[in-house]
Amino acid sequence: MRRSRRALVRALVGVALAVSLAGCTTPEPMPIPTDTPSASPSAEPSAPPAPPTAPVLDGTAADNHEFFDRINQELIASGAALNGAAFIDNLVAHGFPRDAMEVTPDRTAINEPADNITFSIRFGETCLLGQWGNIGYASLVADVLATGRCLVGTARPA
Repeated sequence: MRRSRRALVRALVGVALAVSLAGCTTPEPMPIPTDTPSASPSAEPSAPPAPPTAPVLDGTAADNHEFFDRINQELIASGAALNGAAFIDNLVAHGFPRDAMEVTPDRTAINEPADNITFSIRFGETCLLGQWGNIGYASLVADVLATGRCLVGTARPA
């Protein structure tokens, strides 16, 4: 008998608590009708900007990232033999300055093809870095290293 009373008291306390908390919520405001007409539909959305067709030589690495990626991916998709020189020559052919570039060796110490080739272009205090190899293609924008270069280690002349 005591158990059923306790259960009944707990149930009543729970219901009372739920009812008292239900009044704590704020009701949704009712919209107020107005006589003003609704806004007219806007013009057709504008087309996305065209992809860049040339480097922004006085810009930053971020300004050039989209163009850099596009021309590197086009080179990869072309089926050309890919090595460091191919990437550098392709970048130069598309208007990037060769003297701002670095590239890692594309052959190992035992004259085997390197698993990955990393290449970069410096833009002031930022760098565009690209990498191609067994990982596929990847790129990023990074700050210039304390050495004043974009790549760590020994880079061969571009």
